[in-house]
Amino acid sequence: MTQKRLLTRVFLSFTLFGCFYISNTLALAPADEIPTDAARISEGQAIFDSNCKTCHRVHDKLVGPALKEVYNVAPSIDWIVNFVHNSSKVIASGDPYAVALYDEYNKTQMTHFPSISRDQILSILGYIKQETEKGPAVAAVVSTGGGDANASGDAGVPAIYIDAILIGLIIVLVLILVVLVLITTILRKYLNQRDDLDDADREIVNPTFSFDLLVKSKPFIFIVTFLFVAIAFKVVINNLYAVGVQKNYAPKQPIAFSHKIHAGTYEIDCNYCHTGVNKSKNANIPSPNICMNCHGSIKTESPEIQKIYAAIENDKPIEWIRVHNLPDLAYFNHSQHVVVGGIECQTCHGPIEEMDVVKQASLLTMGWCIDCHRQTDVNTKDNGYYDNLVELHKEESKSALKVEDIGGLECSKCHY
Repeated sequence: MTQKRLLTRVFLSFTLFGCFYISNTLALAPADEIPTDAARISEGQAIFDSNCKTCHRVHDKLVGPALKEVYNVAPSIDWIVNFVHNSSKVIASGDPYAVALYDEYNKTQMTHFPSISRDQILSILGYIKQETEKGPAVAAVVSTGGGDANASGDAGVPAIYIDAILIGLIIVLVLILVVLVLITTILRKYLNQRDDLDDADREIVNPTFSFDLLVKSKPFIFIVTFLFVAIAFKVVINNLYAVGVQKNYAPKQPIAFSHKIHAGTYEIDCNYCHTGVNKSKNANIPSPNICMNCHGSIKTESPEIQKIYAAIENDKPIEWIRVHNLPDLAYFNHSQHVVVGGIECQTCHGPIEEMDVVKQASLLTMGWCIDCHRQTDVNTKDNGYYDNLVELHKEESKSALKVEDIGGLECSKCHY
């Protein structure tokens, strides 16, 4: 009987140990899924910046919670995947963790991302884990010492020094002019005191000036006429070239939307609102429902946000005033420039993240576009499509392959 009890206890001990081991293995397995290789982490960062950065930061709360150590705080990796795919379903199921988040953030529901796969979510978690381990960024301390001025990375001369140099040169020139006038006056007095000068010499020393004779002289009339015609011609040409050019045009919009706050302060990716920029000719103006992803619960009392609510309730579009407007005869494709060319928004639209009121920062003329095509290198790296073109180009030129070399200046590329 004693031996049977001993065997029973050993069996129970092994069973409990096995259950404990299995439970711990299952609990740790999801964390082991999080990738650590650089390629997956880089992929995760790109997906995070495009989809998550609008509402989340790793170390700080924004619209949603900080995601630091979310892989340890959340119930499981599967729970995170389900919540990303359909947060409403998880909350409706009565999940206590999901309901607590929902209540903590004023019953704001997270946007659903069913198109993001489990592997992609794991890549995002890999990026979040890397940033968690790095810790929050520490602001660089500005040195107040008397070290090298170029040590800060600013190789240019400060504008205040250039202004001081110019002012100094002007002062020197004025002093030289004063000295010359004094010398001339002293010499004239000295020569007038001499008795050996005849009338011709005295006329040279003391020339007479007649304004009437100067105005009526043919050289003066010719110079004035030439200057008048040249200035008038230049003004006419400048105004003709300016027809249709709206640089610095900044109309007042029906809603005071600030890119400085959204794209600057909160670093919302342009692609989040302008959804067509990667797949269409047009970048498209965001619809009110995109605004409501955040403003359904943020600054709802703002008079400007109330205008968005009114547009939705009345089923009327917001009548935004177009800022950048190319003529109908010109063809421009956003996706070709952004996706294929890798052109940043700021290249054409200027520092949009610093604008409270959007303005046209570039000329957007044909000459401006042609200059860009002449100066921009084609990114041929890891793209077999360009291999033959690169080889042919190297036979004729040592410079990099430009857009103009692949037909970027052909009329039919932009006009049809």
